[in-house]
Parts: sequence; C-alpha cells; structure tokens
Amino acid sequence: MAERSFPMRAWYAFIRVIVGLLAFGLFRLRSFHRERLPATGGYLLLSNHQSHLDPPLIGFVVPRRVNYLARDTLFKNRFFAWLINSLDAIPIDREGLGLSGLKETMRRLKRGEIVLLFPEGTRSPDGEIQPLKPGFSALVQRTGVPIVPVALDGAYQAWPRKAKFPRPGKVCVVVGEPISLETAKSLDDRALVALVDERIRACHAEARARRES
Repeated sequence: MAERSFPMRAWYAFIRVIVGLLAFGLFRLRSFHRERLPATGGYLLLSNHQSHLDPPLIGFVVPRRVNYLARDTLFKNRFFAWLINSLDAIPIDREGLGLSGLKETMRRLKRGEIVLLFPEGTRSPDGEIQPLKPGFSALVQRTGVPIVPVALDGAYQAWPRKAKFPRPGKVCVVVGEPISLETAKSLDDRALVALVDERIRACHAEARARRES
C-alpha cells in the first residue's frame, strides 16, 4: 500500500478530534504513562477488550496513527462499512486473523506502523480479562516489532456487551512497559502469552484503581 493521501490523513485527524470531544465529554477519559509509547517505529499494541468503545478510545490516547482490525461481519452494515473503510481498517474473518488479514497486518508493522490487537479475541462478557489467544506471537516473530501492553477500565460499564447504546461513564487507560523484541524472541509462545497477560492485567488493575479513586 502506498503512503496515504492527504484526504485520508486529514479525515483520520478529524475523526480523532471528534473522538476526543466524546471521550472527554461523555466518558471523562484519563490516560496514564503515555510516555511509554514508542515515538517511532512499528509496534503491536495489545489490549484487553471491554466494549465497542475500546478501539477509538485507545486510538485517541496514542498520538500516532493506529491501524485497526475489523471483523468481516462489521462490513454488513453499510454506514459502518463505509466508516471503517475510510479509516483504512484491516478486514479479518470471523475466526480471527485470516491469511489476507495476516499479510496486511505484517505489511503495516514492517512499514513502521502501529497495529492494535485484542488478544482475548472478543469483548469481555463481564468486564474482566479473559484468557489470551496466542496468535499475536507469530506476528512478533515475523515482523520484528516490540509489544506495548495497554488496558482500560470503565468501557464495560459505559457500554456493556448486551447494551445497544453507550451511556456516560468514566474510562481510564493505562499504558504498560513495552516488551522488547529481544525479550519476546527469548520466550516460547506460552511464556510470551503469560508475560503479556501479566502486563495487561497489571495495567488493568491500575486503570481500575484510578477509575475508582
């Protein structure tokens, strides 16, 4: 994919402003440890998944452009399909990262971009962190990018899985200590998943404590 056109970059910046207004106005968004986010180079952003609010709110916290994955079922809604296409989302199949989605994700990471993944695979049914799926480890090994763990809390309360629409609330996002490529390569898949799980849970615990304080 060639470098994005000026209209695409301007549209992303405009959407980011709108998300920011909603984030502060409706969800009283607070973020912590943003200085841990790498200023350059590609990396895999791994987060817990509480609600539909997670991608835009985490994307707003990250100052650089974030690439999102979108399940193919989301493209059935005409308006939402137009929106996620306009934001250059990476389509994936219902079972996870299909071959085309995997290739495009790797291409963007190698190009020095950021890709947001939710290793739980789906939204949490109760706001708590579910077991992580190991698929992200292959991306790290093949692309040579670090991992940045992140977690949010309050998104479930603002928009639980069974609710049709969000409601006002308070959301906190915490960025964890990055996991270097050297560390990731020194671990087998099981150990890497365990480390990522530990880091995300630590971020989530801090996010919850700050939200409730």
